[in-house]
This record gives sequence, C-alpha cells and structure tokens, in this order.
Amino acid sequence: MTTFMSRLSAGIAVAAAIGAAGVARYTATQTDAADGWSASNHDQSANRYSPLTQITPANVSTLQRAWSIHLEPAGYSGKLITDEAIPLVIGNTMYVGSPYGAVIALDATTGAEKWTFQLPNKDIPAKRGIAYWPGGDGRPASIVFGSNAGALYSIDAATGRPNDWFGDKGHVDTKTPEVMQTGMNVAYSHLSSPTIFKNLIITDAGTGEGPGGSNGGLGAAGDTRAWDATTGKLVWTFHTVPRPGEFGYDSWGEGSATNRSGVNVWGYMSLDAARGILYMPLGAPNNDRVGIDRPGNNLFSSSIVAVDANTGKYLWHFQLVHHDVWDYDAQSAPLVVDLQRGSETIPALLVVNKTGLLFTLNRVTGKPIFDVVERPVPKSDVPGEQVSPTQPFPVKPEPLTQMTISRHNLYKGEPQHQAYCERMVDDNNIKLGGPFMPIAAERYSMSPPGPQGGINFWGPAYDPKLHLFVSNTTNLFQPMRLTRRPDGSWINAGELAGLRRFGDPDRHLPCGPTPWGELVAVNMDTGDIKYRKTLGVSDMLPQGLQNTGRPSTGGVILTASGLTFVGGTDDFRFRAFATATGDALWEIKLPSSIEATPITYMGADGRQFVTVVATGGSLTGSDVTNDEIIAFALPKK
Repeated sequence: MTTFMSRLSAGIAVAAAIGAAGVARYTATQTDAADGWSASNHDQSANRYSPLTQITPANVSTLQRAWSIHLEPAGYSGKLITDEAIPLVIGNTMYVGSPYGAVIALDATTGAEKWTFQLPNKDIPAKRGIAYWPGGDGRPASIVFGSNAGALYSIDAATGRPNDWFGDKGHVDTKTPEVMQTGMNVAYSHLSSPTIFKNLIITDAGTGEGPGGSNGGLGAAGDTRAWDATTGKLVWTFHTVPRPGEFGYDSWGEGSATNRSGVNVWGYMSLDAARGILYMPLGAPNNDRVGIDRPGNNLFSSSIVAVDANTGKYLWHFQLVHHDVWDYDAQSAPLVVDLQRGSETIPALLVVNKTGLLFTLNRVTGKPIFDVVERPVPKSDVPGEQVSPTQPFPVKPEPLTQMTISRHNLYKGEPQHQAYCERMVDDNNIKLGGPFMPIAAERYSMSPPGPQGGINFWGPAYDPKLHLFVSNTTNLFQPMRLTRRPDGSWINAGELAGLRRFGDPDRHLPCGPTPWGELVAVNMDTGDIKYRKTLGVSDMLPQGLQNTGRPSTGGVILTASGLTFVGGTDDFRFRAFATATGDALWEIKLPSSIEATPITYMGADGRQFVTVVATGGSLTGSDVTNDEIIAFALPKK
C-alpha cells in the first residue's frame, strides 16, 4: 500500500519529486480517451460508458485490490474528511482532488505519487472533481479546477506547477463584481469539475441555498461562465436568472429576479461536442423551500438549458419543475445519446433530477421524444405561496423512484423499527402525500421522493449497445415544515426538518417504504422499465430482513463487456452487476462507504483497473471512516 506522505506548508507548493528540468510533456490522444477516464463522467457526453472489455461477467468475481493510497497527509491531526471526487486518468497518470487541500498526480498502474499541488490559504479543490485541458496555442496540457474559495486554477499536467500565463500566476478569482451582485460577503464557491470545450473552461457556481428570512433568496448570481484556457480571461457569461430584456425575465413576478441567487449549475454539465451545444442542469432558486417573494415559473430554475458552447448564446430550455419550492433542482449531467426509431437516428438527451422522473428530449430542439404531460398538483396552504397548478410528467418511462407515501406504506419488517416509524408519524402529526405536495405551514409534511432524490448530482449512465439507461436510485424521504420568523418570512425549520431525519438516527434506518435504494434500467427503445433490483443491505437488521436497499451517494459506470459497477450505498459495499439483466456478480465490503462514482481504465501493465475513492460521509450520513483511493484489477497472470 502506498501512503500519501506529502504535508506541505501553506502557500503554493509542488512535491519535490518533480525536477526542474527534463519533465516529459504529455498530450492526450483519442486512444487515451478510450483507455482512460478523461472527464468526470468519462467524456463530455456524460454516458459513463467505457469501451474496455478485459473485466467481464465471467471473471469479475476474481477482482482483487491491486493498490491503494491514503489521502490524509502525514502529520494531519484533524478529523477524516468525506470526499466525492472522481479521479481522471490520462495516459498512465491519475489526477485527483483531495479534500485536504491538494491536487495529486499518481502512477495509475501502481499508485506511486508523481507530484502534489497544495492550494494556498487552506483552500480546497472543488469536492466533486477536476478537469483536464489537453493544451493548445502553445500552452501545455493542464489540470484545471475550481475551489471552495471561488478561485479557478490551472496547473501543468506534467509537473503540477501553476501556469504563470493563466490569470494571476496560475489562478483567477471568479468572484467578480457582476456575480457578487449583493456584495462580496456572500457564499460563492466551485463544487464540481469544469467542462472543457476547445480552449474554454466552463465553470459551475456554488451559491449556497439561502438562509431564509426576508432576504434569503438574494446573493451571488448562479451564472455559468466560460474562461479562456490559454489566458484565464472571461469569454462569456450566461445569466441563469434573466436580466431585464432577456428571454425568461417575465417569468419572475414583481421584480423578483433582481439579485436573485441560486439557479446554478452545482453538479455536472454535458456537451454535444460535434454540434457545439452545452447542456446546463440548473438548480432551484433561493430560498429553495419558499417562493412567496418570487411568483411565477422562475426561469431558468430547475431546468435544462442548451447554449452555444462557443458563445453562451441561448438555444432552448426545458423546465423540469415550475416554481420549485422542494429543492428538486436539475443537477445531474444530461446524457448525450443517439436513439434509433426504425431507420432514423434521433439525437437525444436523457434528463433526470431528484423527482426520479426521466425526460427524453431531442437534444437539438429540446422537444420531448416520449410525450410529456402537465398534471394538476396540490395547492399550498402557506399564505401568499403561489405554486404552479401543474407540473410536467413524462408519459414514459414510469417514475424511477417511489412517488407515494402514506400511513399504510411505511417501513414493514422488523417489528421494533416498524413501531418506531409509526410512532414517528403519529407523534409528530406528519402530513403524508404524493408528488409535488407543497411543504405545509407549521406542520411537518413529506412529499416523495424528497430533496435528496430520487437521482441526485451523480446521475445515470447509458449503454449504447444494449440501449439501456442505468441508474442507482434513492428512496429517502425528508420531513419539512415551514414556520414563520419574527420578520414575517417563512423558513424550513424544526427538529425533523433535514436530510435523513425520517428514520431512526441511532440505527441508521429510514422509515419510508422499502426498498430504500434500487438499481433501475430503462429500455430506451420502448421507454419501459427493463428491471429494478434492490441495491444495498441493512446489516443492523436481523438476518432475513436485511435486503432493504440503502441510500446512495455516487453513481454507476458501465463497460462494453456488459458490466455495471456501483458503490454509493452506505452499507460499505462495492458491487458489480450484469448490465443486461441486473444480476449481481461481485461485491466486496470496504472500510467505508463510497461517496463518489468509480472509474475504470487500462494500466500501463495491460491490466484493466476499477478505482474508487472511499471515505464515507456525505449525503447518506454514514460515518467518515476512511481516506483511501482503492484500485481493483484481475489477478496478474
């Protein structure tokens, strides 16, 4: 086992293992893209489908740990930190952001450290990934990434040294006055990897979710921006909340668009690189539980927006949730796929969000391929809250997650926990309902699937040979309650008003109907569910009652050999399934849960590796018990 030993002082530093001269330059090729993992979701289409075939359904059961490293730096005395990062592999180098404030380059075959870049001023890289720019216009291949402090960094991929030709000696402060529209003392960060298109670095925006109160929805803009990878200069800005005179501005009543925060990409984007179209999944407006001060459908919140990737010019949008007051967002990268309808090839976009609904759109026009209907939904009992009277539902496929909860379909199984759940509902007078039931006033309520999803930022994957959409899903309901503050505004608050709180926290057992997690596949030729498989076990329950499924953080990957790999569940397991059938083929229990999506690549020794970052923590609330990157491979011959 290799241990990450570098503990560097504050300020920009690079591990001394790299000499000042003689460092080989490396530029990615198409072969590397096929054999490696060149973007967070494998490539810009976000399909997370690898063409590798060495590991197969016949031999996957023989996978074993090949190497691992610890991310915790030597001499670190604090608590272990959760990590959702997805590594990149270009050639024989793995690049990964560390929650301990560094970006690390490793030998992808052995795990040996090549270099380390330590961020200055105790800053940390975006927690969900970094990006690779292959270089251009005389500039070398570079690793580019945002940070928690709102900086955008560019470092040499070969050496880890800051690129002094980029911005201010290797970084750009993205907290510009236009974005920090209400002042500099508001939340703004970068959470996920940038998207690379030609010589553009297209960045996300972490604006926070608003503290509630009379000004809870105001703050930093969630605009998507593109920066010149060769200089760091700003190239274009897309206003995710339209300004006066821009399309969509009139969807905000009473001037409520002014200085509105949220409506941001905080997950991953995707690209139709051949057409030059960028697809942005945008979140809910702030405050994301209360919309009294923002009447209207609130474009482009909880929408997919397509823009010209060269210029940021608006092309089309599709809103998944009108006037979002559930924090449902539209946060995972849409899948860029081609669907066959007879002899016709249709350019499609597969779109999901926390509602657990799958929308199939034409990615050039934004029009539905499978019909979408507007269905009536309940009204709000909060004075002044004007929720939309309808919400969009696809005719096909059926919902991927549970869409109803009642007193009669709570957890059924172990008598002790079943009674606990029934008491929890009764003692707290929790209002239970169907999809898009608004949060109740001064009373706990639950409307499935809840703001954790569903399918969250990690998103699904697509197998182009089998024509299967595949995703892990979570059925984890969340009580919410709107209560009035002294200033007259409303806020979601109360002992139960948080993630994971509909259940027994001591035993980590949810109270909603099982399964609490599933692996779901959809036949995209027909729009029908191909299979549903319970995903995850509850070890704390008695034998015979453990097959409950478990909540997930982190997605699936697919291989051309017909395998689906997934960690994510909070039961500490890493698993492989047959993509065509959903049959379980292999699993291993690790020291922690996996809170990130795995990757696969071909090593320099000719072996295919499957690698995970395993720390625990994150949205599932599992204990942070590890700090490893773990690589698996078939036994050496």
